[in-house]
Amino acid sequence: MLRTYIKNVLKAIESGDADAARNAYTAAVPVIDKSAGKGLIHKNKAARQKSRLGQHVQALQS
Repeated sequence: MLRTYIKNVLKAIESGDADAARNAYTAAVPVIDKSAGKGLIHKNKAARQKSRLGQHVQALQS
């Protein structure tokens, strides 16, 4: 489930649709946090993924 949400963000970024990318990112962040909270991924990996995805989404907006 985690990878699906991340892939959705990446697809929206590749298509160049800033609104879709922002919406997909907003949906992905709680899933990433929940996975880190349950111990499925390390908390630093979760932070890194959110940061990198956020940078790409922010670059589309400007």
